[in-house]
Amino acid sequence: MANVYDFTVKDREGNEVNLGEYAGKVLLIVNTATGCGFTPHYDPLEAMYKEFRDQGFEILDFPCNQFANQAPGSEEEIHTFCTMKFGTEFPQFAKIDVNGEDADPLFAYLATEKPFEGFGKGLKNAALNKFSDMNNKKFGEKAYIRWNFTKFLVNRRGEVVARFEPTVDMKEVRNAVAKEL
Repeated sequence: MANVYDFTVKDREGNEVNLGEYAGKVLLIVNTATGCGFTPHYDPLEAMYKEFRDQGFEILDFPCNQFANQAPGSEEEIHTFCTMKFGTEFPQFAKIDVNGEDADPLFAYLATEKPFEGFGKGLKNAALNKFSDMNNKKFGEKAYIRWNFTKFLVNRRGEVVARFEPTVDMKEVRNAVAKEL
């Protein structure tokens, strides 16, 4: 695969979506969960979306239930939660696996392009690292994503230019998006 635009994913209704439809845009691709300690990331994500969407920016939201069962609802339940609680307007896709034998090929590609480099320093980050190690042990070499709200920044050419773990300050994510725009 040459870039992100070569992938096809499913929308919330199960329809195929060719990511080539987003060619020429800056993308932030995120695996999310509704019952996670990082779920409040929806607020700054939506603020970023409102600020930058007219400049060719899209956030692609992929719910995932592989991290401590923190996204147990159906696609419709998850969508309703996100729109009602956080007012999200960016595209939300079908719930997927990001790790293991059934990992969505898009996320395997993203994580191969920008591998995990750590959660950072500090007690909370060390605790998350330990917890994610236990959770992801079952995926072995196919543990591509370490936790919910991992974000991948894609430039206008479809190239993965940055990976942000959920522990990265959202201001840093916003600044990187602004720079790509």
